[in-house]
Amino acid sequence: MNHSPAPEPAEASAAGEYQVLARKYRPTTFSGLIGQEAMVKTLTNAFAVNRLHHAFVMTGVRGVGKTSTARIIARALNCIGPDSVGGPTTEPCGVCDNCVAIAGDRHVDVLEMDAASNTGVDNIRELIDGVRYRPSSARYKVYIIDEVHMLSKSAFNALLKTLEEPPEHVIFIFATTEIRKVPITVLSRCQRFDLRRVPTEALVTYFAEICKKEGSEISDGALHIIARAADGSVRDGLSLLDQAIAYSDGVIGEERVRDMLGLADRTRTFDLLESVLKGEIASALDELSAQYKDGADPTSVVEDMLDLVHWLTRVKILPECADAPEVPENERTKGKELASSLRMPILTRAWQILLKGLGEVKIAPSPLAAAEMVLVRLAYAAELPTPGDAVKALQGSVDNSAPAASTPPNTGGGGGAQANAGGGVIASAEPAPRMDPAPAVSEQPKAHVFADFAAVAALASELREGMLVSFIESQVRVVRFDQGHLEFSADGGADREMVQRLKGFLEDHSEMPWAVALSRDAGGATISELRAEAAKQARTAAGDHPLVRAVLDTFPGAKVEEVRHVARPSEPIIDDPIIDMDTDIGEDDI
Repeated sequence: MNHSPAPEPAEASAAGEYQVLARKYRPTTFSGLIGQEAMVKTLTNAFAVNRLHHAFVMTGVRGVGKTSTARIIARALNCIGPDSVGGPTTEPCGVCDNCVAIAGDRHVDVLEMDAASNTGVDNIRELIDGVRYRPSSARYKVYIIDEVHMLSKSAFNALLKTLEEPPEHVIFIFATTEIRKVPITVLSRCQRFDLRRVPTEALVTYFAEICKKEGSEISDGALHIIARAADGSVRDGLSLLDQAIAYSDGVIGEERVRDMLGLADRTRTFDLLESVLKGEIASALDELSAQYKDGADPTSVVEDMLDLVHWLTRVKILPECADAPEVPENERTKGKELASSLRMPILTRAWQILLKGLGEVKIAPSPLAAAEMVLVRLAYAAELPTPGDAVKALQGSVDNSAPAASTPPNTGGGGGAQANAGGGVIASAEPAPRMDPAPAVSEQPKAHVFADFAAVAALASELREGMLVSFIESQVRVVRFDQGHLEFSADGGADREMVQRLKGFLEDHSEMPWAVALSRDAGGATISELRAEAAKQARTAAGDHPLVRAVLDTFPGAKVEEVRHVARPSEPIIDDPIIDMDTDIGEDDI
């Protein structure tokens, strides 16, 4: 990426008056904008062929140049050149009356309004009233509305018609950090530019050139710290650079910048994370205490550790990330070593613990105490095996000491509850009792012979008779069931309509009359109760398995929540005199 050099100061300040860097080096031409090549090229081509839109909207995070771009467009449209005969240009001269007046925010035809302070419809009506009049001295009237998303709904509505068909001498330029809050009816009338965050390396180059102009010496490490802290915002970075110049005497060093921002040394963050992941909690707490005494904020320490874990994860996935130009040599070497020694499950677990701990540190009465507890938690978690390691260890223990836990030959049945890792069976329980479903409708004649009431429930469920299924499974307690005769009791009584619906269902699918009657006898358990009891027995049986019991003992508080019956795909029958029906259980059975 090509980066433009730092621009010359935008305005000459009064004698003896200091001007902050963010204003002093505000870009005044398109070539002075950094990190926005796509927008600059589009606008440059539009000026070259005279295809300028009548309304623009600039969006992006704070400090990337939205308002500066709006002012550059205003100057480019109204520049008349040093000889006062020039036309619109992408390189405003900066010396003509229009350029000087616009740069000083005093040109009568360039109106800049802060929508955060002027949100009402009356403010927009006042603005619209001036649109009809031609500019007094400039070529175009330019209306710049900053933070346009703050306008009220009525204000936006009042602006729509004028925005769609403005006079030929009027240009609207909007700037916003919240583009989603701008009505789509407004966006559809504007040419939109999304200003990007400026890359860290571009900021480093830009800030280095400004330091040369200011006569300040700054180390490369300090530049990278400021650029990272700016998070893509040029204005934020210039404010931090301004502060660093004032804070340091002579050379602006990395240590001074870290002290100013309350950041821990990146190398010390490496050491802290390494100690924690090794389980060396005492040395980790000593390091945290030392950083705290040196002025590091506990929240910043945890954030730095999070950032480091994320970076190490990326290095592990994409090793070339460590060779990026913005990464210092010591971080590159140490990062590669640490990433190679850590496995992905360890890094992902560290990320989760630190992310949750960061929220605790922010709200804790004592951030230091909360940060220490986060490190303790992470250190002790580092000694625990990952879930995969735990399964493998337990599997090896059971295979060696409990041969009874091995998988019985599969004879093609439904199979019990099973879990599998690496092809070895972890748990196998007897299948829970299940109601025999009715044969599939498509494979049977229309007239059904219901063997029991469970077959009735199965057919109703297969045909998606929702209300009837709910009634059958949760309310009906069978007292007597024969072909053509059903006697039952119902919890809380039975709705007459549902009883008639059940009777009709039985007669329709069996092609015979049915006598359906309510009984005063208690009846048996409902199908839902039978299903719940079967699930309970399956959980109990699974929990009694030696390997599952070992897992439950290893993790206090753990319990078997559910046992699932996995359908096994049918295997092709080989035309051979001897057919072995035993099959191995693989990973697909999990």
